[in-house]
Amino acid sequence: MPTLKIATFNINGIRSRLPALLHWLEHEAPDIACLQELKTADESFPAREIREAGYGVIWHGQKSWNGVAILARGTEPVEVRRGLPGDPDDSHSRYLEAAVQGMVVGCLYLPNGNPQPGPKFDYKLAWFERLIEHAQTLFDSGHPVVLAGDYNVVPTDEDIYNPRSWLKDALLQPESRDAYARLLAQGWTDALRARYPDERIYTFWDYFRQHWQTDSGLRIDHLLLSADLAPRLRDAGVDRWVRAEDHPSDHAPAWVVLERPAATRRKRTT
Repeated sequence: MPTLKIATFNINGIRSRLPALLHWLEHEAPDIACLQELKTADESFPAREIREAGYGVIWHGQKSWNGVAILARGTEPVEVRRGLPGDPDDSHSRYLEAAVQGMVVGCLYLPNGNPQPGPKFDYKLAWFERLIEHAQTLFDSGHPVVLAGDYNVVPTDEDIYNPRSWLKDALLQPESRDAYARLLAQGWTDALRARYPDERIYTFWDYFRQHWQTDSGLRIDHLLLSADLAPRLRDAGVDRWVRAEDHPSDHAPAWVVLERPAATRRKRTT
């Protein structure tokens, strides 16, 4: 049965980590890749190199901060939305949505929110509420949808090596976790947790305190599947080897493999 591989990867600076990105694309060949934290303006995004690697691409950049992109192997993603609705004054490049391979793909980089309490945490929660509202619209549309990205939320204590040293962090606050739970309650399937219901699986390892070397990780990168996509989930995982490369991002790519829908045949009329 033909399958489709969709990945999300916080690249943490696409210009400085372009060789690592191209190596990962060549090695793992995802059909669709959502990137976050580009940290580059639109005009300096490396579109030529990515296209030469066989990927169509759209991007929403921002100098030095944020930034998201959607890559599609052998085809061009069709942009649907740039930025979340609900706040016309929000200048952060954190959301991009495209139609690709018969699906709607939302690529998101949810605000970190630290330090909390304070205006950055307030912005995180307000952005989360806008995401929840837009996600409900997508879910209700009946289209197959994937919401992939760096959510900057550790959903439960089972998604972190040890919560004690992170208790004051915005990623673990009850308000952050409640917002993520309310998002899932719309009917979305957290693909990594569905694939590994009883295992600790991480997507992020801090650069400090030997966290990678001791596997002291967090799961903050998530791929959420709409109701019609969830039954097509065949596999999910994390490309941990990427985090062990030279000059790595502090994230590793997370991915899902979905069964492609059977082609619809038109009935002949006479």
